[in-house]
Amino acid sequence: MWLFTIVPFGLALVTAARAPRMHVLLDYWHVFAKITDDNGDLLIGQVFTYHLDQPFVLPSLLFWADAAWFGGDNRFLTVLTVLLVAGIVAALYSMLPDSLSTTTRSVVLAGFSWLLFSSHAAELWLQGTNGISWIPAVFFCVLAIACAHRGLTWVAGTAAMLGCLSFGAALPIWFILALIAWLRKDSRLRVALPSTIGIVVVVTWFLTKPSGQQSLATSAFDPDGRLSVLAAALGGLWSADIAVVAVIAGGITVAALAYLAHEASPRASGWIALATYAILLAGMLAMGRTTDQVPGGNVGLISRYVVIGALATSSLLALVAIHRPQWPLRHLLIATVTVALLTHAIGGAKADRVRNDYGPLNLAAIALRVDAPTVLDALRIQPAAAPAARSLGAYPFNDTFTLGCGGPELGSHISTPAPLPRGTEPGNTRGETGTPLTGDTLLSGWATIGGTRADCVLVVDHNDVVIGGGLIGLPSSAAKTKEPAPEGMAWQAVALAGGAIAGVVVVKAGKLYRIQASAS
Repeated sequence: MWLFTIVPFGLALVTAARAPRMHVLLDYWHVFAKITDDNGDLLIGQVFTYHLDQPFVLPSLLFWADAAWFGGDNRFLTVLTVLLVAGIVAALYSMLPDSLSTTTRSVVLAGFSWLLFSSHAAELWLQGTNGISWIPAVFFCVLAIACAHRGLTWVAGTAAMLGCLSFGAALPIWFILALIAWLRKDSRLRVALPSTIGIVVVVTWFLTKPSGQQSLATSAFDPDGRLSVLAAALGGLWSADIAVVAVIAGGITVAALAYLAHEASPRASGWIALATYAILLAGMLAMGRTTDQVPGGNVGLISRYVVIGALATSSLLALVAIHRPQWPLRHLLIATVTVALLTHAIGGAKADRVRNDYGPLNLAAIALRVDAPTVLDALRIQPAAAPAARSLGAYPFNDTFTLGCGGPELGSHISTPAPLPRGTEPGNTRGETGTPLTGDTLLSGWATIGGTRADCVLVVDHNDVVIGGGLIGLPSSAAKTKEPAPEGMAWQAVALAGGAIAGVVVVKAGKLYRIQASAS
């Protein structure tokens, strides 16, 4: 069971370690530009401002630390996210009562691991911006719940405070701590104090947060749509892109939790609180982010929000183990392993979609390096962050940056490449451009060498000097050519603004092929 437990952690850690170096999300660059001056120095006052209408102190500091100390490497934050989720698993394990057998505890721990390190959550392991934006808040909240469950009131309060400095996902935690104190039959002071702090925190946030609507979120009353998001977030482990399946699964999860929660006892207080916290998170998501402009039409299906459903399902698993000790252990084992493997398999489609969606955005590294502001705007990267990143030597402004061609880099002079037949000509070695060859624009096309994908793509001037580069192996829709591109053979590239582009060159096994321009 211990080996089975560490498998999803290992998969997530490998994914995080192999993630791209580049931060490709607007949130990272927006926050980084806000909290630094052009020399890369930290602006402490800006750290305490809101991001997405929510507190963002600890993530802001981590963004800056990543740029200043770890070369602006996305993988530092993805690995840190995995470790924080491992901390959540450990905190949940610490809440299991000693009355459970060692074997039962190991089975339940395996369930926690597979649920929280689900393939559904691939977005968290691939882009550290999303992980660090809200996983620290969830980690500190779960830690606070675990400490309060054990009667460690002051430690729980400290963790709750750190959570509130991390993200709005921690705002309900004070009421959750009050719930635990009430379920444990603690003194009235231990119930009233966190409740009072919670009211002060929420009122302060409401009075100081910026006005305005979240991006894409609806401002309509829409109770059915919001209820659908709430249920989908709680049942998101059971569907990759079909909202109704997630909604039904979420409803069943809530019903099962309500059925088991009526047997409340002090040893189950933390689990009831965890389930309540997950439901409140789903409610906050429904109130603040409901929109139909996402895959599946339900924001509850977005990869990073699957942690909500994982927490609710983990609570359900623990309550079953605690309140149904008469059930044979083999039944619990079979059910846990089945749920673990099924939900992980279902999440594979979501993980693939995340990779496909984020893949083309890695062109931002080259656009930053060649200073192509129009392309950066198209990729939704904050150009104002570039001076600070350059001053700190953050990626892509350091020696780890490469065009991936195993030799030619920006400024290199290459030998004259052989012409590649146009896409309209027969044969397995051909290619096509889909856009005019001008600087600071998103160049696109496709190429196949002997029926296989090229290794990399370069942009050269009339002297065969490399003035840009790009990505290859993208979905066919990225090519934007007259002839449909073979799947996986599309490329996108960018060159410096004002540069005179002579052509696009693809490289295969060290050989150079110039794609003849077919767009003007």
